[in-house]
Amino acid sequence: KVQSYTTNIEKKNQLPEVSIAGNRMKLPKLGWVRFANSREVHGRILNATVRRTPSGKYFVSLLVETEVQELSKTHSSVGIDVGLKNFAILSNGEVFTNPKWFRTLEEKLAHAQRILSRRKKGSSNWNKQRIKVARIHERIAHARKDYLDKISTHIIKNHDVIAIEDLQVANMLKNGNLAKAISEVSWSQFRKMLEYKAKWYGKQVIAVNPHCTSQTCNVCGHTAKENRKTKASFKCVFCGHEDNADINASKNIKDLAIAN
Repeated sequence: KVQSYTTNIEKKNQLPEVSIAGNRMKLPKLGWVRFANSREVHGRILNATVRRTPSGKYFVSLLVETEVQELSKTHSSVGIDVGLKNFAILSNGEVFTNPKWFRTLEEKLAHAQRILSRRKKGSSNWNKQRIKVARIHERIAHARKDYLDKISTHIIKNHDVIAIEDLQVANMLKNGNLAKAISEVSWSQFRKMLEYKAKWYGKQVIAVNPHCTSQTCNVCGHTAKENRKTKASFKCVFCGHEDNADINASKNIKDLAIAN
């Protein structure tokens, strides 16, 4: 299990418990320790959370009091339709693929877990194999988070209003056939990233009801199951409008957000 502890919140007038000098950090009771600095820290450090992962690595997260500058306005709005084949399809035609991080390492993970199951629990060999399994899990999680961070930052920088579907992911996970695929794409994590980055940088995220967005024609508004005969293509049976099915859905999501 993940083990962690958090230092006390520092008051303005007291001497700082946590401070940084180059590649060294001062922590309460531990004193100065070396660390790999992933980004510059700007502002007053309030506290630090030291965390030990299942693979035995240590990380420090800092809570800092600082001002975040809003991004310049782009006067652009965009709708996002998320999926399983492609991760996100934007109303402007941009498509972000689904790398399927778990699937790429699923076989390697299963092999490592089988070896772990044959080890005597608590033994030295069991612990070594446990760490190997934990590292594969962490590799998957880190790759997924990095990908979601890059996509969400790109969208926030380029658009002022971002429309997304208000998906009930917990209910969707009850579908046994799709549960693994839905868990892998992490739609909930992606939405959280968009929402907190929008607050930071002065942008707006609007969640809309996803009902019939994939079956409604973006041109005439006609809704029918027959409009979407395949997953890839959309053709309105009323006005004859043709489009990529996911792009048509993302345009509907954008229009719903603007209308609200």
